[in-house]
Amino acid sequence: MFDLPLLTILTFAPLVGVLAILIIRHDDPKVVVTNARNVALFVTTGVFVLSLIFWFGFDKTTADFQFVEQVPWMEDFGIEYHMGVDGISVLFVLLTTLLTPICILASWNSIQERVKEYMISFLILETFMIGMFCALDLFLFYIFFEAVLIPMFIIIGIWGGARRVYAAFKMFLYTLLGSVLMLVAMLTMYYHAGTTNVVELMGYSFPIETQKWLWLAFFASFAIKVPMWPVHTWLPDAHVEAPTAGSVILAGVLLKFGGYGLLRFSLPMMPEASVYFTPLVFSLSAIAVIYTSLVALAQEDMKKLIAYSSVAHMGFVTIGVFTFNTQGIEGAIYQMLSHGVVSAALFLIVGVVYDRIHTREIDAYGGLVSRMPNYAIVFMFFAMASVGLPGTGGFVGEVLVLVGVFKVNTWVAALASLGVILGAAYTLYLYRRIIFGELTKENLMKIKDMSRREMLIFAPLLIITLWMGIYPSSFLDFMHVSVAHLIDQMETSLAASGSLNVAGR
Repeated sequence: MFDLPLLTILTFAPLVGVLAILIIRHDDPKVVVTNARNVALFVTTGVFVLSLIFWFGFDKTTADFQFVEQVPWMEDFGIEYHMGVDGISVLFVLLTTLLTPICILASWNSIQERVKEYMISFLILETFMIGMFCALDLFLFYIFFEAVLIPMFIIIGIWGGARRVYAAFKMFLYTLLGSVLMLVAMLTMYYHAGTTNVVELMGYSFPIETQKWLWLAFFASFAIKVPMWPVHTWLPDAHVEAPTAGSVILAGVLLKFGGYGLLRFSLPMMPEASVYFTPLVFSLSAIAVIYTSLVALAQEDMKKLIAYSSVAHMGFVTIGVFTFNTQGIEGAIYQMLSHGVVSAALFLIVGVVYDRIHTREIDAYGGLVSRMPNYAIVFMFFAMASVGLPGTGGFVGEVLVLVGVFKVNTWVAALASLGVILGAAYTLYLYRRIIFGELTKENLMKIKDMSRREMLIFAPLLIITLWMGIYPSSFLDFMHVSVAHLIDQMETSLAASGSLNVAGR
């Protein structure tokens, strides 16, 4: 089975669903809609099942890329169709394939217009997201990295809220601007190294001054994707206007592009520049953790509060990445995975009540525990996971990052710890105002608790969050060797250039 081009099959399998939806024909529009939903759910579930091969068949003892596919593409330029996964990227592939069928289920009743086009957009989006995490050629990576914007732009711009066009264009322009700078940097790397092969570029030594400019160009793109302060302002608008499933995939997967890019490109290819700009990253990340947490406390819109909390949580990620030690980097990866699951669940929780009352204003709710006890329990669980309660995935990631950064800079560790306290404040503030209190609002008197379909959506997210909290080694084992290899790469390059041994400082 492993002789098959499994990554190509996994990446492009969703397009089979696109073709199937396009050829659906029936006199009854309702039948067409139902069939489109069924096809999308069947295909995305099948893709997730197929992706489990990479969980069970992955060799955790090597840092080499696995399931590699390498075929000449543009031979005159040395560009190849080159795919592969290591202990870092394989986990993000699995996160993507898990969340996509959940998004389809979450859209089952909430999307009633242009359902065929909506399902097609999500299937195309899944192909681009998987391809981005698997690409091992600069040019191929850039195609997938940019192509993701198209279906996401469409999902927000067509099925979003009242200001959807503004939010879609703002997201597109912000991310495109940073990506243009990254493209210029990629062309410079090709000019210097004569290759677009990511594996070869990891071992290439760029001049230090060149590294600094390359690092800044890549950072411009990845910082917007994370997003880091002060280029985060597109995210709250995008989340507020996006449909529920759009917010789920945006927070769960797309925000991880930035952190993944830093690990795949900035650290191994520009190690000296990464060390040089570490104070900048720590400063911006600390500001993001504290400032956006305070902004979250002032929000009256549930989605906007969770959006700002995502910026704060991703601040932990960028802090962890630039500690250059095992605990910090593994904590950053774990935090991305945990945040992908928990933030997805929180946006789905908002979607449950929005589908019933059609408002996201916090003041419109209160006392829901009286009418929606199951909803209150599920909400409480993911609120605690977001806070970082021991026994949940959020705890493991935050602790590892704090341990890693404490070894490097105690002031940054203290500021990050303050962010944990603020995170508990805005999360419990949100939960108290929605769930507790007296049920006095007329339109909430007959609100119904979660349906079986909604419980089914939350079940896998709840199980995985507990799994990540109770048995973290099952995930950490995947990344141990790859992270150690990344640190060794940096150490070797820094030693060769006469720089300090930062991983042990």
